[in-house]
Amino acid sequence: MKKYLLLLLANAVFACTAVAGVYEDILHATEQNETAKVIDLLRRGMDVNTTDAQGNTLLMIAARENNLELARFLLDNRANPNRRNRYGDTALMLATLRGHEAIVKLLLDRQADPNTTGWTALHYAAFENRPQIAALLLAAGARVNAVAPNGFTALMLAAKRGHLEMVRLLVGAGAELDEIDGEEGTALDMARKANHVEIVEFLRRAGAH
Repeated sequence: MKKYLLLLLANAVFACTAVAGVYEDILHATEQNETAKVIDLLRRGMDVNTTDAQGNTLLMIAARENNLELARFLLDNRANPNRRNRYGDTALMLATLRGHEAIVKLLLDRQADPNTTGWTALHYAAFENRPQIAALLLAAGARVNAVAPNGFTALMLAAKRGHLEMVRLLVGAGAELDEIDGEEGTALDMARKANHVEIVEFLRRAGAH
């Protein structure tokens, strides 16, 4: 009986070690853009929504690393485009942050939600000055006046950082000119404090006070 229990224990340890090894393999392969290996492991039974220690799914990693082929395969096999990692980011937000326009378009085509609670992909686009991606997000229904956890709208972020093209895009999409952050004021106030003269002039002409 004792030998039997030891055998069962040994088999269980071996099985756990094997599973852990495959888990590490698929995460590493995804991070290294080894698409064929990832696909092979998925076809052998790995979960398409496998996550790393930070809660990043395979899709999030593929989006972050600009692996369009793998992102498409994952979505074709029911990867969840709206999962969030422990920091609140989605695949769409990570692709936006990195400026991967083709992946942003793919995710939006596959019903990725641009209107997450807290920070949104549009906030990231405004912060990083990615007007082409912002235009895609707005066309997909992103809320132009969503307020981030720090109290900023996308327009405030763009104005504060001096992104004139982004400011023009957001105002054209109906951004509220006189939204006020409790500490730093309006987008116009932020642009003025940062000495972004062209943005100040543009916002004044648009009707900001």
